[in-house]
Amino acid sequence: MLAKALTAVVTAAAAFSQLGQAQTTPADEKWAAAYEKANTALARLSQNEKIGIVSGVGWGKGACVGNTGSAGSINYPSLCLQDGPLGLRHARSVTAFAPAIQAASTWDVELIRQRGQYMGEEAKGIGVHVLLGPVAGALGKIPAAGRNWEAFGPDPYLTGIAMIETIEGIQSAGVQACAKHYILNEQERNRETMSSSVDDRTMHELYLWPFADSVKANVASVMCSYNKINGTWACESQSAMQKLLKDELGFPGYVVSDWNAQHTTAGSANGGMDMTMPGSDFDGRNILWGPQLQSAVQQNAVSAARLDDMVRRVLASWYYLGQDSGYPQVNMNANVQGNHKENARAVARDGIVLLKNDGNLLPLKKPAKIAVIGSSTVVNSDGLNACPDRGCNKGALAMGWGSGTVDLTYLVAPHEAIKARADKEGIQVSHSPSDDGGAGAQAAQGADIAFVFVTADSGEGYIEVEGHGGDRNHLDPWHDGNRLVQQVAAANPNTIVVVHSVGPILLESILQNTGVKGIVWAGLPGQENGNALVDVLFGDTNPNGKLPYTIGKRAEDWGAAVVNGDDNFREGLYIDYRHFDKQSIEPRYEFGFGLSYTTFEYSDISVSSTATPGPATGTLKPGGPEDLYEIVATITATITNSGEVDGAEVAQLYVTYPSSAPETPPKQLRGFQKLKLKAGEAGEATFNVRRKDISFWDVGQQKWVVPEGEFKVAVGASSRDLRLDGAFTVA
Repeated sequence: MLAKALTAVVTAAAAFSQLGQAQTTPADEKWAAAYEKANTALARLSQNEKIGIVSGVGWGKGACVGNTGSAGSINYPSLCLQDGPLGLRHARSVTAFAPAIQAASTWDVELIRQRGQYMGEEAKGIGVHVLLGPVAGALGKIPAAGRNWEAFGPDPYLTGIAMIETIEGIQSAGVQACAKHYILNEQERNRETMSSSVDDRTMHELYLWPFADSVKANVASVMCSYNKINGTWACESQSAMQKLLKDELGFPGYVVSDWNAQHTTAGSANGGMDMTMPGSDFDGRNILWGPQLQSAVQQNAVSAARLDDMVRRVLASWYYLGQDSGYPQVNMNANVQGNHKENARAVARDGIVLLKNDGNLLPLKKPAKIAVIGSSTVVNSDGLNACPDRGCNKGALAMGWGSGTVDLTYLVAPHEAIKARADKEGIQVSHSPSDDGGAGAQAAQGADIAFVFVTADSGEGYIEVEGHGGDRNHLDPWHDGNRLVQQVAAANPNTIVVVHSVGPILLESILQNTGVKGIVWAGLPGQENGNALVDVLFGDTNPNGKLPYTIGKRAEDWGAAVVNGDDNFREGLYIDYRHFDKQSIEPRYEFGFGLSYTTFEYSDISVSSTATPGPATGTLKPGGPEDLYEIVATITATITNSGEVDGAEVAQLYVTYPSSAPETPPKQLRGFQKLKLKAGEAGEATFNVRRKDISFWDVGQQKWVVPEGEFKVAVGASSRDLRLDGAFTVA
């Protein structure tokens, strides 16, 4: 039956010739079974029901941010689609998980997967069918871009692995994940009018890469973005939605529009979009599907086969996740938190990156008095959720702002957590809950150590905060943080700066102060802000986070910035550390960097490979040709905790392509493993390299190709701290 069902799907897709391209549904038994059910259901649907399944009911007209029509003939409910990438927006009793960028800072696949699982469990508990996340775009080529914090950072390999773990975690709970925003949505300024133009190779090797991993993870849905792609709206781009996503990557799910990102009726349908959200613009007008789609089908502007393909994809994803049986009703008031704060704290904690620790001031060694300084050390005095969608930079920072946020049920601020711990240990705490440098200096005087807190915020472009229209206007700390640090450091020679930020900030001014002995990059921690920090400052946890992006010395160092008009992606393959390496720019703190309270030694590298040159030619499966994901090389190395403190090290593998390949970045991340090691203990890091990981996109052949020659490999503690070298030859 499954084979027959799959044949029927492929035949039906091939018959759909509106786009002139046959869609191949991969031979996966679970998808085949879902498609079999979808085909059976499709035959029972009326035309009106089909239209309803793919059309939102309109902005503000349902229980969720997105709602479709129901279909009584098959017991199909109004589908509930809800933000977002760190938890359930507009719900009352949910967990504010640490944002994705903090999850990436952990480099811990188990924590990342658990985070996804818990988000999925909360979504199902509330009755949400589709959780609008995780985010693979913006990839993050622009350090100041407003929504980078919703995603996993500018390395496609790291982001791809994080997307796989998060999607599989969410969908293990029976909830549809939605990979977004597809694609080239790299800034907030002019996002609804600009065109992003990128060459084919860069598209594949950077921006499409994590979406391919998402499809490999069987993601149920993908959200097309606001921007144009090479001059065509993303939600009308046949090249992006049909050719790349459905044909090349074998995506069997459906494409849903970003909210109000649709521009035409027939153009979006024929381009490959399968569902429109929310069904109208935000004023309740401009309805492009619903009755308009009905008319387009009747007039043959959109074929009946195309409509059936849309419906089949939506239904297949619903069946694939088992949502046709016993799914809860929507209840935004349900308390679904469970024990999930444990993951929120663990990700916030293990995502903390220790950048500087002169004199081993940390962990704290029972000082008599410490100072805690800065407006972000306390909860917003106006109220926990006083700012809609967190659209302000006031009080302790948990997340950026916009549709990717949640309402906080609680927020543990730094001073609250530090004071509670200090009281237990008999440590006196002086406190200045403002960004006034004079008050901060006064609080710092006489303290053994002064902690000064600075922040940088960003978010979605529909909210402007302190003159920042989504994207940041600069890379300095907000609220004159540099001056605050200067005055505190002048008053106390043992000043430690704690940074809560959506992304890189410039630290040069801060580092010029001789009194600054430490920098704790606490990132974007979610609801467990203060507790996570206390775990590291007091030594309960050895810091083990690593930077998921580069921190440069000047804003110009990254080679990419927010643009006013269209973006031609002139930097090509060279973003973040790839750009720094290519241009021989010394970063302040490199991609993958992070200190520890212990030390780690690297030894005994071993390299083996079975790779052969040439293109991937395997059977199409979700994610692309099946052989792209075969393991073709294995690199191992011994990591030893050579210090006196238990800890964890993220060993990283970087690969350099042979000279026979077209111009390629000097090195690229192609593996990582976090090893938890007791003092004196050794462990083996194993990096399994997929065929894709040593391929380049051959524009002429339109295939992934492994080049001939010697591949160099390096294993180390960061992209600039490579301890072991090896090589293998492909011939």
